[in-house]
Amino acid sequence: MNTQTSAQHDTGRGHQPIWKWLAGVTATVVIWVLVYNQLVPLSEWLVSLLPIDPASHAGQALTFFFYDTPKVLMLLALIVFAMGVVRSFFSAEKTRVLLSGKREGFGNIMAAGLGILTPFCSCSAVPLFIGFVSAGVPLGVTFSFLIAAPMVNEVALGLLFGLVGWKVALTYLCFGLSVAIVAGWVIGRLKLENWLQDWVKEIQSGNAVEIPTEKMTWVDRIELGIDAIKDIVGRVWIWIIVGIATGAAIHGYVPAELMVRVMGADAWWSVPAAVLIGIPMYTNAAGVIPIVEALLGKGAALGTTLAFMMSVIALSLPEMIILRKVLTVRLIAVFIGVVSSGILAVGFLFNFLFQ
Repeated sequence: MNTQTSAQHDTGRGHQPIWKWLAGVTATVVIWVLVYNQLVPLSEWLVSLLPIDPASHAGQALTFFFYDTPKVLMLLALIVFAMGVVRSFFSAEKTRVLLSGKREGFGNIMAAGLGILTPFCSCSAVPLFIGFVSAGVPLGVTFSFLIAAPMVNEVALGLLFGLVGWKVALTYLCFGLSVAIVAGWVIGRLKLENWLQDWVKEIQSGNAVEIPTEKMTWVDRIELGIDAIKDIVGRVWIWIIVGIATGAAIHGYVPAELMVRVMGADAWWSVPAAVLIGIPMYTNAAGVIPIVEALLGKGAALGTTLAFMMSVIALSLPEMIILRKVLTVRLIAVFIGVVSSGILAVGFLFNFLFQ
C-alpha cells in the first residue's frame, strides 16, 4: 500500500481525520444519554395531549408504547454500533477457521461463546452451515453456534440488561449458553451426520476461505459500526414495533391475575405451554424482549417468560423452514427435541429458584 492510499485509508470513506470521527461519536453518545433520560416525561406528555385518561387501559398502553419504542430502538442502536465495532475484529471466515478441527466439548463451548459476538439471523443459517461443514467443523459444534448466535447474542443481553436488570441478563446468559453447549454436545454424540441432506454431505471439507491480513483503522471500525446500525436496525425495526405494540396491549389490557394464572410458577404446564406458543411466532430478540418486559410486569413467572423468549428466538418456525434446505426432517426433529428439552429445564429451574 503506497503512502497516498494509506492516508486515504486512515481518514475513512468520508476523508475526515480520526479526531473528527471520535468527536462526532462522543457528541452522539452525550445526546443519546440526554434524550434517554427524558423518555419517561416525554411519553407522559404525549399521552396528556390525547383525549384519554392516562390511568385508563388505553392510557397505560399508549404510555408504555410511547416510552418503550424509542427506548428499545435507542438501546438497540447503541448496542449494535458497539458490537459492530467489536465484530470488525472477526469475520465469518475467521469464525469458521477458529471452529474447524476443534473436538467436541471444548468446541461446543468455544462455538457457543463465539455465537454471542456473531448474532447471525436465521436467514444466514444455510450459508453458515454449509461453510462450517466445508471447513470440517463437527456437526454438534456447528449446532452449538447456531443455537447461541440468535438466542444469546449481544442484542438480547443488552436489551435484557437495559429493560429488566443485570441479574436477569446474567442468568439468561448462563443458562442460554448452557442450552447451546449441552444441546450441541448431545447432537454431536448422536453421530447424525448421515441425516444431513445428500448434497451437503457431498461438500468436501477443508476449503476455508483465506483471511485478509490487512489491518483496519479505528475510522474503518467506526464506519462498520454505523453500517451495522443501518443494516440491522433497518431490518428489525418493524418487528420491534410489533413486539412493543403487543407488549403495550398486554401491559394495558391483560389483567395481572390472568397472567399469573396462565404463566405463573404454580401452574406446572405453564412452561411447556409457553414453549409451544413461542415456536410458531416469528420475531427476534429485539422484538420479543418488550413482550417479556410486559409479561414480567404483569406477574408472569420468570422461568416461564424466559422459556417463551428462548423458544421464539431459537426454535422459530421460519428458521426450521430455512434449515430444511440442509437438514433432513429427522435431524430437524432431533434438533427441536434436544433444544426444547433444554429450554424446558431452564424454565422449570428458574421458576423453582425465583418463586
